[in-house]
Amino acid sequence: MSTVLITNDDGIDSPGLHALAAVAIDEGLEVIVAAPASEASGSSASIIGADHDGHVHMSHREIAGLDVPCYAVRAAPALIALIAAHGAFGDVPDAVLSGINRGANIGHAVLHSGTVGAALTGGSSGGRGLAVSLDVGMHPVAHEWAAAAALARGILRPLLTAAPGTVLNLNVPNRADAADLRPEPATLAPFGIVQTTAAEAGEGGVRLTVADLEGEHDERSDASLLAAGRATLTAITAVGETALPAGLSRS
Repeated sequence: MSTVLITNDDGIDSPGLHALAAVAIDEGLEVIVAAPASEASGSSASIIGADHDGHVHMSHREIAGLDVPCYAVRAAPALIALIAAHGAFGDVPDAVLSGINRGANIGHAVLHSGTVGAALTGGSSGGRGLAVSLDVGMHPVAHEWAAAAALARGILRPLLTAAPGTVLNLNVPNRADAADLRPEPATLAPFGIVQTTAAEAGEGGVRLTVADLEGEHDERSDASLLAAGRATLTAITAVGETALPAGLSRS
């Protein structure tokens, strides 16, 4: 039986985390839930969390409806994925399932996402990774966690049979009928939900200015497809061996 780690960057109390864990359990997988004790959004692949004595502190949690080991960890999600790969929670997971994030993770901005950082750490540690995000926008009336979880469930078996190092990024529209969508292969847009337009230096600091996306974008990008109400699936390369550019490698 395959073992999966369920984590996120919204924290152990997030309903998105619970929904993702529930479908993994229903799929018959061996599930371990270990997530930050508090929100860790924007933590990327940070491994901050170890105390001065080298310990990563965690405690058992009971989560309604999840009859599996659950831990609240005082660490960023990537560090949780890293210590899981070294047996911190028992069996080493075959895959890290990260999410369901409150908000889309698209474009090159996934570099900064704690949700994606955990999935990438799972892939670079010899397993596989799946980051799942729900495009709730700024002022959602409801959160369709079940729809996003249903789409993620359909990816679990193909992910677990994929080559180690495979990392996928799934974004789902915040609609109840999104469960009926088929995730479409997408490229990464050259930005995220918003883009930084200016950095103004002033006395004592720097102020960033951000703006909503405008204009035409590649129709096959995750940003364009998600804006059109489609679910997107993007393969992301985990850290691994790459060739040096021509002229820098030894002959």
